[in-house]
Amino acid sequence: MRGTSRGERIWFTPVGLVVSPGTTLHFVNRDKGNSHTATAYHPANYDRLRRIPVNAEPWDTGFLLPGESAEIVLKVPGVYDYYCIPHEMAAMVGRIVVGRPGEAGWEGPMPASNDVTPEVMAALPSVEDILTRGRVK
Repeated sequence: MRGTSRGERIWFTPVGLVVSPGTTLHFVNRDKGNSHTATAYHPANYDRLRRIPVNAEPWDTGFLLPGESAEIVLKVPGVYDYYCIPHEMAAMVGRIVVGRPGEAGWEGPMPASNDVTPEVMAALPSVEDILTRGRVK
């Protein structure tokens, strides 16, 4: 979680990442001026449409103040989209690919919907780019 000193731009870094099932991920707020969340798109989180694998556990880190962190473990193969609650409209979103297409239970990305803006969809890197590069900044 990052931000410019005056807060005119905020982002997750990396914005796209590929990991193996069972990987522990650490979200660290390195933005000195804003609090942030990392929140999975899921009905359990503010009644949002699901954008994580059907059998995956939804998560919400809660608000992390500067310097605070939270960790999650993603076990189910597939594509996980998440957002920062106060900054989603500024396209502070990210995508994590767990495993590879073809693995048992792997579920690809959810299609665009009216639950997220076109700007948010455009900010999410493609699964293909994430798989090719491993990490998209």
